Amino acid sequence: MRLILLGPPGSGKGTQAQRLVHKHGIVQLSTGEMLRAAVAAGTPVGLQAKEIMANGGLVPDEVVVGIIADRIEEPDAKKGFILDGFPRTVPQAEALDDLLRKKHLKLDAVVELRVNESALLARVEKRAEETRARGEEVRLDDTPEVLTKRLAQYRSLTEPLIHYYSERRKLLTVDGMMTIEHVTREINRILTALGALEPKDHEDHAPKAAKKAAKAAMKASKKPARKAAKPAKKAAKSARKAAKAPSKANAAKKTVKKAAKKAVKKAARAAKARKGAKTAKKAAKKLTKKRAKR
Repeated sequence: MRLILLGPPGSGKGTQAQRLVHKHGIVQLSTGEMLRAAVAAGTPVGLQAKEIMANGGLVPDEVVVGIIADRIEEPDAKKGFILDGFPRTVPQAEALDDLLRKKHLKLDAVVELRVNESALLARVEKRAEETRARGEEVRLDDTPEVLTKRLAQYRSLTEPLIHYYSERRKLLTVDGMMTIEHVTREINRILTALGALEPKDHEDHAPKAAKKAAKAAMKASKKPARKAAKPAKKAAKSARKAAKAPSKANAAKKTVKKAAKKAVKKAARAAKARKGAKTAKKAAKKLTKKRAKR
């Protein structure tokens, strides 16, 4: 999982980065820390950066990109990383894209924490008041005046990155004004949906999610089956009726034929009996005449 967290000062990027590091075992790459580490290690890029910083100059983008290139090759960055403080400008983003392309790597997502600047200023003012009320000294970088300057700098230099990554379909926006827990859950949800998180990262939810998905799939498969079964049953019933109809008709014909045969035989017997009765009657008359003549 390789991520960039975008957002103005005070949006909660540091807090969310630490939570992702802790939960998913990835590393947070801070350009400031990487520069100091490279200088301390005496790497070629570190020595170059040391010389520039010693002369009071700003470390150029190509040197910072070189330090990032060395850092992401280290074993602890193999599982993934979150870039903190880089890129800050569109040219830096383009340089990072070139670096990742050369290493055959890709960014999984750029998560923008969108916040209300007025609410951020009100939050800083309240924090400063509470600090003074406790009798403590307010940090120079934690005042409304400093925050106003930093927000203006963010808008002019860094905010164009939102458009840059949006065009490349890498940008995902989260409401940074929600509670810390809600923001964390939302980031994890969208990263899981993207496939940036491995299933084991959410193994505690995996069985439930798998069961739910399986149940939904079964329901979905049963519904059309039931719908299809109804007309099929009706068709089968009609077919059985249709099949029975000819057999019933045949049986009826046979019954009629039998009854007709019986009726014919009965009529024949009755006719024979009548004929026999006539013959017997004639014979009786003849016999009576003969007796009368005698």
